[in-house]
Amino acid sequence: MKENNLISTFENWAKEKFISIKKLPASGSYREYYRIKSKNKNAILVFNDDKRENIAFIKYTEHFLKKKLKVPKIYKKSLDKNIYLLEDLGDETLFSFIKKNLKNENIENLYKKLIPQIIEFQIKADENLDYSYSYPRPNFDKQSILWDLNYFKYNFLKLSKISFYEQDLEDDFEKLINILLQEKQDFFLYRDLQSRNIMIKNNCFYFIDYQGGRKGALQYDLASLLYDAKANIPEKIRENLLDFYIKTLKKYIVFEEKEFKNNFYAYSLIRILQAFGAYGFRGIFEKKKHFIESISFGIKNLEIILSKISFAKEIPSLIKILKKIIDNEKKYFSDDKKLKIIINSFSYRRGIPADASTNGGGFVFDMRFLENPYWQENLRDFNGKDKEIKKFFEKKEDINFFLERIFEIIDNVIGSYQKKNYGNLMINFGCTGGKHRSVYSAESLYKYLKLQKKDFEIKLKHLEL
Repeated sequence: MKENNLISTFENWAKEKFISIKKLPASGSYREYYRIKSKNKNAILVFNDDKRENIAFIKYTEHFLKKKLKVPKIYKKSLDKNIYLLEDLGDETLFSFIKKNLKNENIENLYKKLIPQIIEFQIKADENLDYSYSYPRPNFDKQSILWDLNYFKYNFLKLSKISFYEQDLEDDFEKLINILLQEKQDFFLYRDLQSRNIMIKNNCFYFIDYQGGRKGALQYDLASLLYDAKANIPEKIRENLLDFYIKTLKKYIVFEEKEFKNNFYAYSLIRILQAFGAYGFRGIFEKKKHFIESISFGIKNLEIILSKISFAKEIPSLIKILKKIIDNEKKYFSDDKKLKIIINSFSYRRGIPADASTNGGGFVFDMRFLENPYWQENLRDFNGKDKEIKKFFEKKEDINFFLERIFEIIDNVIGSYQKKNYGNLMINFGCTGGKHRSVYSAESLYKYLKLQKKDFEIKLKHLEL
């Protein structure tokens, strides 16, 4: 019945028979997304049992489109069937874009292009918006904040079996709420402004998943963006982007910079506590891999935020608990259960490396099709770890294209292996002598996987060096 309703909603809009429908990977919500196509049209179908959330999304989207904000167009609504049809913005999110080995300076420049659009969204979206459709509350008020704090308490602290004194913690929650509500609350608070909810299409940024938005402070969304766990932005770049945001915001409103920064870290704290609640419920309880992986990133961010806040003495019990989380990071991951990845570079003259595990083998990538720097006399004595060889290959489109495909394959394999609790994965890169092409490729994959900071162990071996 549901699939028939989905298809009929699309066909009534497209005036064509559908050709294909594919369910998209699940996100952090219970909404279901489908990509559907006919001969000449395509769209995204959304199914969601939560009627009030559907209405909030539709009303917000209609308002945002009138304000000429970059959100998906609504093609058709069948709210009686819990279905609506949206413009297909593709698959490229900000997260997937920055994951493609962008250098830090490129990441910073990318976010600097995004930030003015975010500020415009926060200000323009609020203009004449009917917050009576907000879900679940129209304001990020005391009740909203308390829900987030209790979400953290019951879904992370309790599930992690971290001990605390209930009344002392509640007293500190009250103090934190008072600190947060000192900030001006006159803007659209997107609520979940993180890198997976920003799409990139035709070099433009688009915003999705704002149905939980409400009236609130500017700092919350900025904290969501900069302390997005798996985006893993270096702290120095975060600081630069905070300064850039403040400089840009001054073109729109008058405010006191020092106070804004202090409150930014207060909102960064409440945002990360809410995120830990999600890691606990979706990860520890529901066993969803993405949320479990995010815990280590979240702990790293938590440690940074605690070093920045100016009011730690006012919330001693909460600080003590948060330090317990940081000190006990390893309890969330068992080293014995970690996937062990071995990356080898080798020479085909000596044969493909044997697999010491019980798997009987692994991936073998033949890099001999690439141009060999060995034949350039000035490069012959270097190897793939040396800057001269790196510079040589960085200019070659063929190897970078090939490596990107390998990264995608290995990402998918790691995810599958971890779901199945496999213990070992071997990946081999071979070339003629085992010193240039294979070494550069193995180093590139090793660097890529280390940047992911996922829950696995990696060893890199160059068998000819």
